[in-house]
Amino acid sequence: MTSTTAISLADPALNERLTARMALVEERLRDAVSHADQLADDASRHLVNAGGKRLRPLLTLLTAELGDGARREVVDAATVVELTHLATLYHDDVMDSAPLRRGAPSAHEVWGNSVAILTGDLLFARASATVAGLGPDAVRIQAATFERLCLGQLHETVGPRPGEDPVAHYLQVLADKTASLVATSARFGAMFAGCRPDVVRTVTGFGEKIGVAFQLADDVIDLTSDGAVTGKTPGTDLREGVPTMPALLLRERAAGPDGTAADRELVAVLDGDLTEDDALAAAVAALRTHPVVEETRQRAVALARDAVEELAPVPAGPVRDALVAFADALVDRAS
Repeated sequence: MTSTTAISLADPALNERLTARMALVEERLRDAVSHADQLADDASRHLVNAGGKRLRPLLTLLTAELGDGARREVVDAATVVELTHLATLYHDDVMDSAPLRRGAPSAHEVWGNSVAILTGDLLFARASATVAGLGPDAVRIQAATFERLCLGQLHETVGPRPGEDPVAHYLQVLADKTASLVATSARFGAMFAGCRPDVVRTVTGFGEKIGVAFQLADDVIDLTSDGAVTGKTPGTDLREGVPTMPALLLRERAAGPDGTAADRELVAVLDGDLTEDDALAAAVAALRTHPVVEETRQRAVALARDAVEELAPVPAGPVRDALVAFADALVDRAS
């Protein structure tokens, strides 16, 4: 059947439940970002109205199916993780100078950097207000997640220490900056559906691994897909000097004993002036065909398989099948 969620679900009843609950999450999101102040209201609604895959709240609703997914707290928790994600996007786009987000001009392109940053802060505030209603444990988990999000961005910004492996450093950045919130999304679903602690731990481990796989797949997509489809400008990270796995693997290869002249020439292109669109497009085209892109995709696939292995204790059935489909869908985007 055709799923109305972001993944293909074989079970019609599960699809119907998740679709109905996602509609409630959308309603809660729009309520949460509304403001009496017109500027705050317009800026806060900007990314909500732009849409998106809503993968994090979907994962919350999906893991909640392992318990009582109909609880009101589950929808509130799904709203919290998406508000948090949206808030990080406002900040990330300023730091990365990204002109587009979800096919629309980034908030900083419309209102400027200061308004975009403050709007992200407003969304964090609304996420905090919502999570406070879920109790002190949820607040502590949210605070720990927020800390990891900040540390991931900080370590990405300053780069690896002298002598530190850049690839290992980058994987830790992804774990903190991306996987931490994906893991919390999975954790909140099972937690607020009343699942046993061992079930909560299982889905949290699944979320942590699939979060890193998701970002590695994004690194591939950034180089191989059409910006008109993804809503992002291909190669923005290259232009801003933001590390990605293909670029790091290329540098590692070029500096090693098996590095070729072509590898080193491509590194020189990446280190050159990419401010002009033609220069950026040429760099993206050259890196797109290099074997490091396929190597990155294979790393994403391997991590997704590891994530699925985390689900071994979960009973066979539609929910487990849907979680496996969720993992597959995240990396299949890079195929």
